[in-house]
Amino acid sequence: MRARPAPQRALRTAAITASAALAFTAFAGLPASADERHQVKPGETVSGLAVRYDTSVSSIVKANGLNSRALIVIGQTLTIPSSSSSQAASSSSGTHTVVEGDTVWDLARKYGTTVSTIVSTNKLGANATIRTGQRLSIPGATNGAKATATSNTVGSSSATHTVAAGDTVWDLARKYGVSVSSITSANSLGSKAIIREGQRLSIPGASGSGTTSASSGGGLSLATDDNLQEFGGTTQTYTVKGGDTLAAIANRFGVTTSSIVSANGIKNASLIRIGQSLTIPGGVPTGLVGDTFAGRTYSDAVVGAANQNKATLNAMDVPTRAQIQSMIVAKAKELGVDPALAQAIAYQESGFNMRAVSPANAIGAMQVIPSTGEWVSDLAGRELNLLVPEDNITAGVTLLRHLTRGGRDLETAIAGYYQGEAGVAKYGMHADTRQYVASVLALMNRF
Repeated sequence: MRARPAPQRALRTAAITASAALAFTAFAGLPASADERHQVKPGETVSGLAVRYDTSVSSIVKANGLNSRALIVIGQTLTIPSSSSSQAASSSSGTHTVVEGDTVWDLARKYGTTVSTIVSTNKLGANATIRTGQRLSIPGATNGAKATATSNTVGSSSATHTVAAGDTVWDLARKYGVSVSSITSANSLGSKAIIREGQRLSIPGASGSGTTSASSGGGLSLATDDNLQEFGGTTQTYTVKGGDTLAAIANRFGVTTSSIVSANGIKNASLIRIGQSLTIPGGVPTGLVGDTFAGRTYSDAVVGAANQNKATLNAMDVPTRAQIQSMIVAKAKELGVDPALAQAIAYQESGFNMRAVSPANAIGAMQVIPSTGEWVSDLAGRELNLLVPEDNITAGVTLLRHLTRGGRDLETAIAGYYQGEAGVAKYGMHADTRQYVASVLALMNRF
């Protein structure tokens, strides 16, 4: 029931990787001048901006009041503290022995230094590749790292957490303000970060109070075809490339040609030059999600909302596919749904990819559209934000619980997830629905 009444298929193409906590964005050339203001462009992350301006991730997060995931969105204007102010805290140095799951971004945040400083000091190259067991020099460390460090301790504090039903390492990392890798390393959990109810975990560097809700939404705004206009009005900048026309640029950003002409004082709309910088008023992201899939073309408003949600997810730190899978299993057990069914549906829909968004604006690992998410929120007893991984999974698994209630036929339930329960009851299974059901049943044997 990702869409009602028409069936949709989920995009299975790989998402653009732009996670602020799990990806390192390399910039060629020397660091840019530390401008006091920076407007976020598609694909940018806090870690990438820290490299570009030769400052630290933590200083950007603090200067702009960002949350623990360092979420930024296209069009947002950030204050970029100067590198001198962000690095003036200490001239001490230390070493760190890389453990599984470490990233240069995590280490820069942990030791209060910059990504570029670690990269240049250790001659890591443009991709900032590090390997388990490698010893890194950490100049300017501010967390007392004068001795060799092998644990991912962000601060001097620590906590113990007893795993409750539904807990995941990703949720705990967000709750206590630490990295996933720090918890997995401290507790020798392995690459899948599997935890069990009742297990006692050490949380090194815990900064959270232990009361933060993992599903609060974190202020994330879900875009729909009804509220898309609320995301407009954000000014963006675009540099003209070869072959560009004003009409094509306007279409790309979802604005009118006349609005670009007016904003830039253009006298002849046919005369723009390569390298020219244009102000794009009121634009929303485009080009991240197509408008057609499986023979269906979706309205501009739906596709626009899908692009906005895709941009938001691209800018977020989200769980890995393995972590998403573990979260789905835990939620299925909690709600009394066959874990094999929940995993098969999620794999069929997105390949456990939380950043997946389809042209129909089906969102996240479970590929739930906003109208269905709103309806399922009533079943769940609380408002669900489909951009939040925990809520996205809760929505999908809650829907499966509804579709399989009372021992209903499994094939009909699977068809209902794809085509809509009412659509199956009224029209029977469409041909593509039957293919979907067969695929999900086969995948259940895998899980």
